[in-house]
Order: sequence, then structure tokens, then C-alpha cells
Amino acid sequence: MASIWKDPRTRYWVACFTDRNGRRVKRSTGETLPKKAQKIADEYEKVARTKQTVRTVRSTISSLAQEIWGVAVTTQSLREHIHAWLEEKRSDAAASTIEFYEKSAAKFLGFLGPAADEPIDHLEKEHVRKFKAEISKTLAAKTVNHHLKLLRMVFRAARRDGLIDDDPAEFVDTIKREKRSVRRAFTIEEIGRVLKCCDGEWRSIVICGLYTGQRLADLACLRWSNVDLVKNEITLITRKTDRKLTIPIAPAFINHLKTLPVAADRATPVHPQAAAVVGKQGRVGTLSNQFSAILVKAGFRDASSLKKQGTGKGRQAKRELNELSFHSLRHTAVTLLKEAGIPAAVVMEMIGHDSEQMSEHYTHVGNEALKKAAESLPDVTK
Repeated sequence: MASIWKDPRTRYWVACFTDRNGRRVKRSTGETLPKKAQKIADEYEKVARTKQTVRTVRSTISSLAQEIWGVAVTTQSLREHIHAWLEEKRSDAAASTIEFYEKSAAKFLGFLGPAADEPIDHLEKEHVRKFKAEISKTLAAKTVNHHLKLLRMVFRAARRDGLIDDDPAEFVDTIKREKRSVRRAFTIEEIGRVLKCCDGEWRSIVICGLYTGQRLADLACLRWSNVDLVKNEITLITRKTDRKLTIPIAPAFINHLKTLPVAADRATPVHPQAAAVVGKQGRVGTLSNQFSAILVKAGFRDASSLKKQGTGKGRQAKRELNELSFHSLRHTAVTLLKEAGIPAAVVMEMIGHDSEQMSEHYTHVGNEALKKAAESLPDVTK
């Protein structure tokens, strides 16, 4: 049975109780009134003598604080906080960003195991450091740093809301990016070789990628409602940054689009097969693999790069970064525009810069400047 004891050296009563292993434990109640101190001691023993979940313990402590002091104790586990944080982010982040947040958070929660359901203020820097070390074994430095960035946002919000005093992710350093092959732009001659290895729809997707500088997912989801052949403009909202872009159509690109079958329904995708893949899978992994096969056919990659097995590294091994990929078309568009003497501000506005701050800086770019930039692009469709 729990009891209380008054240490003459302090004004607070001490709770004396037995835990479920039969050990006698003493804990300060932080209370000067005997009646309230006894109540706290009884609850201490109740919790200590039975095996309870962390959630139940928090509920017991919260009820006790409400009964004795009339205050509500609002504690959250890390899991609860992350779920609340994600809900808050859904209203102002792109779908692709939320998808990464969810996967990254799930990876961290899975790594923590039962610790994810403890009060968030129990998390320490060592938890984050060990997580960083673990994922560094299989992920590229850039990806590891993205996961650390997410944790910083999560714990920063927790400190803002008064859930923690110290941020366990604040002083965990990011890792330096290892030296790896860097993606580069295609040359005009290389673009020609790629186009010769493409079927009808892939040829169109590559041409769209070159003349718009947009990502594969955005081009796969492009619909005829986004294309205005009267104003010669393409208007779309990027999946990654949720940014609205209006891109002037280069003369060679106009001629190409006019060769494509235009459906009566403007909601029809420009590239139906690619759109069906993204619609079914929600991602462009299959399309990326298809383009990799095209690069192999064109002689820019070794056929072994298409094999999923046989490297001896396993599925969790770090991916090799190839210098040419579909994203290289984005680099190509930027390179061609700059070589034509187009100002950097115009190039960034046309391609769609990832940084919101940079985008705001470039809002002065006018339609005429963008049109001239499009007209400067060479014709690779012949």
C-alpha cells in the first residue's frame, strides 16, 4: 500500500510505493498538502504495479492532474504529433510533397518502434542520430538530408506548440553529398539519336520535355485543355511544386502538336498511354524504366542497368545516378536557352524554378520575353 513521508529538508511530501517487481520506490509528489500527496502516491503505485501501455499511463497522469490541480495535461506521443502535423500540412503542400512527408515520417516511426508512442519530449538527439546512421547505409546523401529536413520541421512545430523544450533534430548535422556522376544535358545530336529510338507517343513526350523543360509526371498528365493553339501557350500546375506555369510554345513544338490527334473531349490526355500508367500507379517509375530502355537502345546506357537483379547489392543498395535520364531534358532546355543568350530570369520563369523565393524574384518577366525565349529553341523534330 502506498504511503507518504515528509522529508524535513523539503516542504514536499514523498510518495513511497511498491512497483510490480516488488521494489520499494520513493518519488516526490511535488505537493505540500497530505491529502493530495496521498492521492498522488496511490496513483504512482497503481501505474507502477501493473503493466500498462504508454497511452494508458499518460491518460492516468492527465486525469490525476485534472482532479488534484484542476489543469489539463496535454501530452502527445511522437506518432500523434506527426499525424496532426501532416493534417495541418495537407492544406498548403502539393500532393507529391505530402506523399514524401508521409513516407519519410513512416520510416522514422518504424525505426523508433515502441518509442514512437512515448511522449514526444522523451525523444532525444541520439534517436535522430541513429536514424540518420541507419538510413545512410542504403540511401543517397541527398535523400538522407531530405529525411532530416522533415524531422526538423516536425520537431520545430512541436517546440512551437510547447510540447518539447529541446529540439532533438536541431543539431544533427546533414551529411555531405558523396561525389557521384552528375546529370548533364543532351546535345542536339544525342536528342536526335534518342528520338530515332522512340515510338510515336514516347517521341512526343521527349519533344514535349525538351520544349517545355517540364518533369515526366507533368508531361504524362498533360491534357488538351492545357494546350492553347490559338495563343500558342501551355498552362499547367506542376505536381511537385503546385505552381501554375504558362509556357509559350516554340514554333517547332507547335508543328509537332498539330500532328497529334486532338480528341473532342478537351480533358483527354495528350499522351494517353503515359497518363494511364500514372493514373494507375500514381507515380512515373514504370515510365522512367521505359525511357531507360530507350537510352539503352540509343547507346547511352549499358543494358545491365535495366536488370533488377544480379548486381549483388540487393534492393536496399544505393542507386547509381546515371548522367543521362529524362530529367536531362530539363537541363537541355535550360542549356539551349542560355546558349541562345536568353537572360537567366527568363529561363527560370519559363522552366519553372523550384524555389518560391526565386519565383517571386522573377515575376517581372513578361510574356514577350518568354515568347522570344521559346522561339530561340532549335528544331530537333526534323
